[in-house]
Amino acid sequence: MKPIPVAFHIGPLEVHTYGIGLAVTFLFAYWYFERRLRARGYRTDWLVPLFLWVIAAAVVGARALHVLTNLTYYTHNPGDVLAIWHGGLSSFGGLLLAVPTGIVITRRRCPELSLPRALDIVAPVLAAAWSMGRLLGPQLMVAGGGHPTTQWFGMYYAGQTGRRLPVPIFQALEDLVIFVVLIVLERRLDRWPDGSPRTGYPSGAVIGTGMVLWGIERALDQRLWLTYPGNLGSTLVQVAGVVLVVSGVVVLVATRRHWRAWLEAGAPGGRGVPVHPVDDEGGGAAAPAGIGRAPTTAGA
Repeated sequence: MKPIPVAFHIGPLEVHTYGIGLAVTFLFAYWYFERRLRARGYRTDWLVPLFLWVIAAAVVGARALHVLTNLTYYTHNPGDVLAIWHGGLSSFGGLLLAVPTGIVITRRRCPELSLPRALDIVAPVLAAAWSMGRLLGPQLMVAGGGHPTTQWFGMYYAGQTGRRLPVPIFQALEDLVIFVVLIVLERRLDRWPDGSPRTGYPSGAVIGTGMVLWGIERALDQRLWLTYPGNLGSTLVQVAGVVLVVSGVVVLVATRRHWRAWLEAGAPGGRGVPVHPVDDEGGGAAAPAGIGRAPTTAGA
């Protein structure tokens, strides 16, 4: 069985499938984020410059961290430092530079969109884009597979000998599950237990959940399927995954406190008096993770 082609030619022009996959992923992320903003009543005239800066920051950060964690190789092969068409983009490196860039531009271009709200809106976009990006990026690049395997689902990758674990496919499925979880959580938060719309609630639950789930995924994937002895990059990815999980837990704890304060204040802007208050003895639908319950008295 031959490896998946990583490039093809159009006349004298060599086209890399990895680059095409990343471009398609970025376009999808732009479309989906714009759609989610419009659905929530936010303007989108500022998105084009935002995405141009975020894409540039993500690529630079992702490549820089990859090079730094594989410095021995690139010291002996300096000509490969900019060869991103061969793969070699660190997800955490991209986040480290792209997230601050996106935050700064969003605050300047769309000040009416609060940071917690923006992060909750973009979290499912990132999960969906990562799922697509794993299939259209690492799956189509040089050395995109994981550890060697003799299992029937092993695949051949350019630049690697023998069958390899199809880690990009595993990760695409994992990210798809995270996306579904975030969408289900979001829809539950958008409704009171009686089914009526809920608005004005504190943001943070969606992005916090996404941080925890994605951090666990990346740390375990790296440990089980991608780690090689003495590889600094693998160790850093696992550490970053743990840090992301802890940070997500902190966000969720803070969000839960904000929810309690909001409910105790009578859920201002949320709806007013709920039609069917939740019965703590089990007479109503429970709110997720202990938050989001409707107040039991008017003006409580």
